[in-house]
Amino acid sequence: MNKDFFQANRQRLTEALKGGIIVLSAYSAMQRGNDASFAFEQEANFWWLTGIEQPDWWVIIDGIRSKSWLVAPSISTSHQIFDGSLSSHDAKGISGIDTVLSNDDAMALLRDLAKMHSIVYTVGDHPYAEHFDFVVNPAQKKLHQTLERIFNDVNDAQLEIAKLRAIKQPAEIAAIKKAIKLTVKSFEDVKILLSELKTEYEIEAEFTYAFRRAGSARHAYDPIVADGKNACTLHYGENKDRLKKNSLVLMDIGARVDGYAADITRTYAYGEPTARQKEVHAAVEEAHKQIIKLLSPGLSVTEYDSKADSIMKTALDKLGLLKTENDYRTYFPHAISHGLGVDVHDSLGRPTHFLENMVLTVEPGIYIPEEGIGVRIEDDILITSTGRQNLSAALSTRL
Repeated sequence: MNKDFFQANRQRLTEALKGGIIVLSAYSAMQRGNDASFAFEQEANFWWLTGIEQPDWWVIIDGIRSKSWLVAPSISTSHQIFDGSLSSHDAKGISGIDTVLSNDDAMALLRDLAKMHSIVYTVGDHPYAEHFDFVVNPAQKKLHQTLERIFNDVNDAQLEIAKLRAIKQPAEIAAIKKAIKLTVKSFEDVKILLSELKTEYEIEAEFTYAFRRAGSARHAYDPIVADGKNACTLHYGENKDRLKKNSLVLMDIGARVDGYAADITRTYAYGEPTARQKEVHAAVEEAHKQIIKLLSPGLSVTEYDSKADSIMKTALDKLGLLKTENDYRTYFPHAISHGLGVDVHDSLGRPTHFLENMVLTVEPGIYIPEEGIGVRIEDDILITSTGRQNLSAALSTRL
């Protein structure tokens, strides 16, 4: 992505908000242990508007004057020596923003802007933050509190940005396709090697090697390699157990390329699968095909969810698992789809209908803890003008 991409995104946002002042913050680095931080990953909205991948930067956008400023964090000489820093020259080249301010100059600018604008837009708390079981990055809240001291009203622009990001541009689709292509090739290579591997972590290592060898900076999310009953923990991430003979291994993995994520799941047999394992896998595979066929532009999201639920209930019933209505979410406890883009779980902007150039996953799964069986199949789907394209269709779903 070059500076033209980020400049165009800022312009699209100011048009959606009909001008006004917009201020966003990068994430802050978070403590990993003692005096070390976790590997840094940027807040998606900030990256989408600037391309900056370092912590604690700000962007200020004056939509009426079509003027933007970057605000650089204050970094000590010691930290620059140990960790490096992004120069103003490089920040300008990445973002297409001509002016980089210090924090003091930025505060003076905001006070001047507040004399002409009573409202400022920023990104507030995640709408489901109260359900998280982790500490939210503090950068957005700190910025929000700063803006409240300067402006009369601080409005959340998160939904407007989400609606823009939900409709993928050609460069974004190309990046997602590159991430998917790398992920698919890595799955194919691992499947060939699978009988030679002994542990979940060896499988993870093969993917990590493939991604880094290809130049991809990292996994798009923590990989899930779950053998047997481990697959019934949806976000299992320990990836440490030995593979058991004649078990199923669920692998939920995606590369990140050019800032965009893939998200693919396959469930493979380690050794000879049992008749029951084959039956469960076949049920998920058939549901997966049927649900993908539902997708098209203009389809109601409510209708899609309802029809997908019906398909999954039929699959569970055929397996003898749907004895009561409550059993449905016992054996299929997650959503059928989510958006995909800069964020692995990209917001689609609360749409009522699917729109052309949205990208989302389709990921039916059946999890039977009492039998030690967990099966999920997940592909990445582009909504086209006439229907849908399975971007990861090249990867076989066979057991």
